[in-house]
Amino acid sequence: QVQLVESGGGLVQPGGSLRLSCAASGFTAANYAIGWFRQAPGQEREGVSCINRLNLKWYYVDSVKGRFTISRDNANNTVYLSMNSLKPEDTAVYYCAKGSSWRCDTVPVNFDSWGQGTQVTIAS
Repeated sequence: QVQLVESGGGLVQPGGSLRLSCAASGFTAANYAIGWFRQAPGQEREGVSCINRLNLKWYYVDSVKGRFTISRDNANNTVYLSMNSLKPEDTAVYYCAKGSSWRCDTVPVNFDSWGQGTQVTIAS
C-alpha cells in the first residue's frame, strides 16, 4: 500500500513562492530516492529534483538551480520542494515519485510509485 500524496500547489504571481509536500505512506521515504517531476501542457514529463537516502540532492533543470530546494522531514515521512522566485515557465503539474532503489536520476521507469500530482500555476 505504497502511497505518495502531493499538496501545496496553487496559483501564484511571478516572483512568488510555494512549498510542495509529498507525504509518503506504506514505506520509509528516507530509504529510497524520492524525485520531483513536472509536466507542462503539451510537454514531456521532466525530472526536476531528487533526494536520496544519504540526503544528497540533485537539481536537473538549470533554470531551477538556486530557486528550488528539495528537503525531507524523516519524522513526518515527507519530502518537500520549496520553490522561490517563481516564473511562468514553472507552470506545470508537479509529481513526486518513489525510486525503485536509492538511485537518483530522471528516468521515469526507475520510479515505481507516483503521486497524483499537484497543479502549480504562475501567472499575473
